[in-house]
Amino acid sequence: MSSLAPLAIHSSQFPENVQRDLADSLRTGRVNHKFHYDSVKQTHQWLALHQAYSPSRADPDCAAVFDRSFEAAASRLEAAGRVHLIGLGCGGGQKDARLLRLLRAAGKEAYYTPSDVSTAMVLVARQAAIEVIGEANCFPLVCDLATTDDLPAILEQMPRLCPRSSSRITNQEPRIITFFGMVPNFDPQSILPRLAALLRPGDHLLLSANLAPGQDYAAGVQRILPQYDNAPTRDWLMTFLLDLGVTEPDGQLRFLIEDDPAATGLKKVAAYFQFLRQFEIRAAGQGVKFRSGDSLRLFFSYRHTPALVRSVLAPHGLHVLAEWIIPSQEEGVFLVCRSS
Repeated sequence: MSSLAPLAIHSSQFPENVQRDLADSLRTGRVNHKFHYDSVKQTHQWLALHQAYSPSRADPDCAAVFDRSFEAAASRLEAAGRVHLIGLGCGGGQKDARLLRLLRAAGKEAYYTPSDVSTAMVLVARQAAIEVIGEANCFPLVCDLATTDDLPAILEQMPRLCPRSSSRITNQEPRIITFFGMVPNFDPQSILPRLAALLRPGDHLLLSANLAPGQDYAAGVQRILPQYDNAPTRDWLMTFLLDLGVTEPDGQLRFLIEDDPAATGLKKVAAYFQFLRQFEIRAAGQGVKFRSGDSLRLFFSYRHTPALVRSVLAPHGLHVLAEWIIPSQEEGVFLVCRSS
């Protein structure tokens, strides 16, 4: 195994653009979620948090549900000899690695593009994948999905950009695109058109959604609030502010449940830092002033029901082929394609 790890970095994550996005986050009072994964420390905090609170780790039934979704996606590509797996928001890549093993066991040559806004995350996912498919078939990509307008073209180019890639891969291989744990952290009206634009005929999308358990949606969202309002999550979110010079006595972190302003019927958990005294944060050579009582939204996470997942996907030409819900009803996996 080489001691070098080639990867592509999209201009959305070039320093000048990251600084611009940081300044915009502070000016608008809405922090781009990517800044919570910016450092190695934050990456490790998130991985530990995910291990402790995510149903996919804490609930043994969740792994079985994901595995069933992997088998269903693979079964739709029985005639394909090669498959390109694209992990959007790949995180640590553990789920993608399980899917790659399944594809390999089915006799397919698998290629993988782990993509995330965090370089550290991409490298973790790459390491998990190359143990299954080797370095030559892995094409890592660092980009900000929210601002990368040319992602469809970039994904077409990725195999050719990797110096160790096989000359046999073309752009005709069917693709499975995974989007695990990401749907909750984007406004539906901003992310769903981007996902729809990525899907070609023959491609399949596997996405997971955090769900509100029970028959009463509002009560279900209230029930899962402790998965967010806890010490590890607070420490993870506060790292962003501490790195900018804000200290805990400068304000207080609070969690709220809000309705989606786009009237989709969705609710979300949101975390705000409310300043208790005047404070100025400098970013990209600019000073952004906060007065006592001002709030900065650090984070949000939508909670769905299976019916709400289908209803928000449909207007964007995304059709749910199958779904798998864990017994606790706190997470679901959905196999999606473009409507014909």
